Amino acid sequence: MSDYDNPYAASSGGQMSGTVTFGDKPKPAQGAGGVAGELISDTTTADFTADVIKASQDVTVLVDFWAPWCGPCKQLTPIIEKVVRESNGRVKLVKLNIDDHPAIPGQMGIQSIPAVVAFAGGKPVDGFMGALPESQIREFIDKVAGPPPKSSAEDQIEEILAQSREAFTAGEVEAAARGFAAILQMDQTHVGAIAGMAGCMLAAGELDRAEKLLSAVPPEDRKDLEVASVFKRLEMAREVAELGDPVELEARLASNPADHEARLKFAKILNAQGDRESAADELFTIMRKDRAWEDEAARKVLLEFFEAWGPMDPATLSARRQLSSLLFS
Repeated sequence: MSDYDNPYAASSGGQMSGTVTFGDKPKPAQGAGGVAGELISDTTTADFTADVIKASQDVTVLVDFWAPWCGPCKQLTPIIEKVVRESNGRVKLVKLNIDDHPAIPGQMGIQSIPAVVAFAGGKPVDGFMGALPESQIREFIDKVAGPPPKSSAEDQIEEILAQSREAFTAGEVEAAARGFAAILQMDQTHVGAIAGMAGCMLAAGELDRAEKLLSAVPPEDRKDLEVASVFKRLEMAREVAELGDPVELEARLASNPADHEARLKFAKILNAQGDRESAADELFTIMRKDRAWEDEAARKVLLEFFEAWGPMDPATLSARRQLSSLLFS
């Protein structure tokens, strides 16, 4: 059985009996597991209707079927209790000892423990068997109860991040840097803010500071498109410092338009200066005259530009269209 199969729903081919009964003993003021409203409690056959069926009308209830002799149950208990306590009230956990109360698990077809069944709206909606790791239990709770609501701090960070990115795109680098800095004061590990601030440093020519900041990005986050873009821009900025004087390169091209090496270097400098369209045009000039020059060097540099600009940048979209027309014409 997979972790998130639903063998307990009414439409799952007879896993649930149509004649399940949960006892008719009145629910006392304090049930078997403690006072009403607790996140974790025990239940009995008699109290199952109140503790699970009725309670699940207001909040998703996880029923943990267990037994004292069950080793995997002992492994699951501290993990699921921890996750439930950290769920901010999205779910409650009700535990049923199947040795003391075998009727309900028998009628529900529980054949292996630990078994956890989620109830919502008075009905079983999903479940799993076995001692799952904490991460999968969190995923299960998100599935049956919905993801946790964002905190006001998270909302504030997202708003500042969006505003800072807009400011950077508009060329307002100082305003963007202030926004990214504000986010990093709240969360020093925020990858989007790190990438944004590093981009501001690159725009200001502070390559060493940008490189130092980017070094804090964990390896698994460096595949993020925004982060990868900043790394590529840093790499290009380092290279541009060694390309020579752009005035001299223009003079070389004026005297010899077929000087592809000078044109390639000039394109890289234009890109570093932020003139993306002109940089791409210089590369297209090379490709139109000699597409195969230096093992298609112009096309490869253009692809590096795309990586640095990002897939949805207007310059990328425009140049990709031109590149397709050139390659397939």
